[in-house]
Amino acid sequence: MKRATWLVAGWAVAGAVHGAELTPVQKQMREIYQELVETNTTNSTGSCTVAANKMAKRLKAAGYKDADLHLIVPPGGPTKGNLVARIKGDGSKKPLLLLAHIDVVEANRADWVRDPFKLIEEDGMFYARGSSDDKAMAASFVANMIRYKKEKLAPKRDVVMALTCDEEMVPSKFDGAEYLFNHHRALIDAEIALNEGGSGLLDKDGKPVRHGIQAGEKIYQTFQLEVTNPGGHSSAPYRDNAIYHLAEGLSRLGQFAFPFKLSPVTRAYYERMAAVEKGQVAADMKAILSDPPDAAALERLYAVSPVHNSTVRTTCVATKVDAGHADNALPQRARATVNCRILPDEQVDEVQATLQRVVADDKIKITRIGEGLSAPMPPLTPALMKAVEEISNDMWPGVPVIPTMSTGGTDGRFLNSGGIWTYGISGMFAGPEGSGAHGLNEHIRVKSLYDGQEYLYRLGKRLATE
Repeated sequence: MKRATWLVAGWAVAGAVHGAELTPVQKQMREIYQELVETNTTNSTGSCTVAANKMAKRLKAAGYKDADLHLIVPPGGPTKGNLVARIKGDGSKKPLLLLAHIDVVEANRADWVRDPFKLIEEDGMFYARGSSDDKAMAASFVANMIRYKKEKLAPKRDVVMALTCDEEMVPSKFDGAEYLFNHHRALIDAEIALNEGGSGLLDKDGKPVRHGIQAGEKIYQTFQLEVTNPGGHSSAPYRDNAIYHLAEGLSRLGQFAFPFKLSPVTRAYYERMAAVEKGQVAADMKAILSDPPDAAALERLYAVSPVHNSTVRTTCVATKVDAGHADNALPQRARATVNCRILPDEQVDEVQATLQRVVADDKIKITRIGEGLSAPMPPLTPALMKAVEEISNDMWPGVPVIPTMSTGGTDGRFLNSGGIWTYGISGMFAGPEGSGAHGLNEHIRVKSLYDGQEYLYRLGKRLATE
């Protein structure tokens, strides 16, 4: 009975999802989505500025005035344009920000089954680079801003949409969210921001299992480990070898685990997920909540998915190695790149000191590549959660909303660091197959796209008017 109720409710929201059966709202959404997806916004050959201009043209056609639209192109980055659009409220509350990035990672046509820069609808899926990350949300926000304008929405707070560039480039001097925050904060200043990072999960039968709201993310920090040596001829080797020093240090790092820690968000995640999961997984989730946590239970969860390990501790992993200069010469230099994802309440200095202690070799010099930005985890306030959960339950009855912390990174870090509380929530569900974001044949379920647009429409409207 519960499954049948969900199916009826889900289709009542989404309507039909094929060709002529689309509702007028969905038809417009599909046009915007297709135009955005088929506009190349890769760093190598694409242009966010072109994409932002196309979206601005659509908003102007819907009635937005020039004063409501701002195309911001950072100096020195002609292809790195960002679009900010605004609906004025009565000013009784601080603005709501709808944030989505329009740049995408590279995609090699020869590696893909389909052209990555053509929107392909096939077997209930949309395929394209950016179909999920993050043009699904960007297109939803554009379509919903048009919808709000058509309805003559009269909000209590301004509704601000920011489509930004270079989220996928870390670090980047053209990151749109960072640039807008540092140079045009008045345009995007807000009390609450909705962003990527949260999604829903379907089981193998397509039934919703959980709906996620992301509150906070780990700190992205890369280090270089380097050993230098005078070198010499390979026919007369010294025992002191740069490659061996580096390899042994990396081996020690590979055996090391940072301490287990739970935040209020990650504790809530496991408390709620323990009620969703079954069998050993549910029991293990409960067991790691004990004090001290059950180490064996954590190892079993790690075997289920490495994300469990990343959720509860800082991680540092070797990602690149470069050593030597000739086949017949002793190495004069050996380098490794180690990428760390640091828990929000830990310090980069402390992690660097831990790395030096763990590699246990004074010949290994550790330096930072860029400077990781520390940002607090935003509060899951009762008012916000009430809106998120009630709208979610209207669309997917009985499906729990689960707080999550991102083990990756989003532009939310720039806003959270400056007091604009940013939450990842999309209303878009993926199955066990995932979305292929950043990888081959990226995709999103057709129904999930339209459901997500509807969810974001309702949530944005409620947060803006209540």
